[in-house]
Amino acid sequence: MTILLEQGERAATLEAVAATAGVSKGGLLYHFPSKDALVEGLAEHLEALAAEDVEVMNAAPEGPAAYYIRTSVYADTPLDRAIVALTRLSQTANPRAQQALRRIHQGWFEALSEEVSDPAAARAVMLIGDGLYYGAAMSGETSETPPEDVDELLDLVRKLIGPSD
Repeated sequence: MTILLEQGERAATLEAVAATAGVSKGGLLYHFPSKDALVEGLAEHLEALAAEDVEVMNAAPEGPAAYYIRTSVYADTPLDRAIVALTRLSQTANPRAQQALRRIHQGWFEALSEEVSDPAAARAVMLIGDGLYYGAAMSGETSETPPEDVDELLDLVRKLIGPSD
C-alpha cells in the first residue's frame, strides 16, 4: 500500500511490492497471484476496516452523525491509508476499487440513516464529513480540524437533523 500511496499505481509492480513487503516475488505470487489479487486483498482490507468503523460509529455516545463529523479528518490511520490507496486505484477506473469505495460509503450512510430519518439530511451530513476529510487529505496534514470549527459544524448538523429521540 505504501508504494501506491507514495508513488502511484504504475510504481506498484509485483517486484516493488515484494521488495517493500520484504518477501520474494515468488512468495508474493503464492499469496497474490496477480495484481488483481493484490487489489482484491486491499479492497477486502478496506471493507473490514470500514465495517469496524461503522460498529464504533453505531455505538458512539454522541450518535453516528456526530461521530462521522468528528472523525472526518485525515489522521494517517490504517483506514485513512486504505481509503487513499483505493481512491488512487478508483481514479484509474479500477472496478474493484470503485466497488469497495461505494460499499464503505453505503455502510456509513446506513449508520447515519439509523439516526437521521430524512435521507437528504443524512446525505448532507455525509457531504459535510466528506468535505472535511477531503480538505484534510488534500492538504496532506494529519492535524485535526480546530475543535471550535467541528463544534460549529455539529451545531449546524443538529439543526439539520432535528432533536434525537
